Amino acid sequence: EIMIFTGPDFVVTVRHGDHTHLSGVRRRLEKRPELLRLGPMAVLHAIADRVVDSYLAVAEKMDTDVEAIENAVFEPSARRVRIEPVYMLKREVLELRRAVSPLSMPLATLTVPDRPGVPTEIRRYLGDVADHLAMVIEQIAEYDLVLSSLLDAATAKIGIQQNTDMRKISAWVAIGAVPTMIAGIFGMNFEHMPGTGHTWAFVTLLVVLTVICVGLFAVFRHHRWL
Repeated sequence: EIMIFTGPDFVVTVRHGDHTHLSGVRRRLEKRPELLRLGPMAVLHAIADRVVDSYLAVAEKMDTDVEAIENAVFEPSARRVRIEPVYMLKREVLELRRAVSPLSMPLATLTVPDRPGVPTEIRRYLGDVADHLAMVIEQIAEYDLVLSSLLDAATAKIGIQQNTDMRKISAWVAIGAVPTMIAGIFGMNFEHMPGTGHTWAFVTLLVVLTVICVGLFAVFRHHRWL
């Protein structure tokens, strides 16, 4: 946060935070006496320009993050999609919007034609700053839309993954239910159980179970459940 108080022959800045150093702005202004001759509004323009340039730098780095998350969401080989990074970056975009948007109104006020106390040349410079700020705001809005789309895509992909997992679980349960059912029936303590008196009854039962389970596996594999 930077507050600027200007008068006919002075500029006072009140700064909060670790990322608001303006020493570089002062050095650049001291190297351009032709700008300082325009008065305190030249200093105001230099500070606003520095702030908006920092917004541009953040927006460019955020573009890299958005692209990285987009690649992660639509990566064909990725078996799992992590949705937390999308939420975190969307939160950062909203924070950047809250930081950037309030500067629009002051810049619009200072660039009004024939604004008292603002030299024409400085007003033109402030107009360039306002254009850069509008570009940043447009980029932020675009990031917000892209991240909203990525959230929808990630949610849909997670739903598809969960459906695939459920199909696999259901297929294995169906395969396991056949031997469980047959073992449960022939495990009953009945004296006269059909087929149990034959010599090859146990081997025949194992063969039948194997054939049924392999057949079910082949059917589920054919339908891409496994």
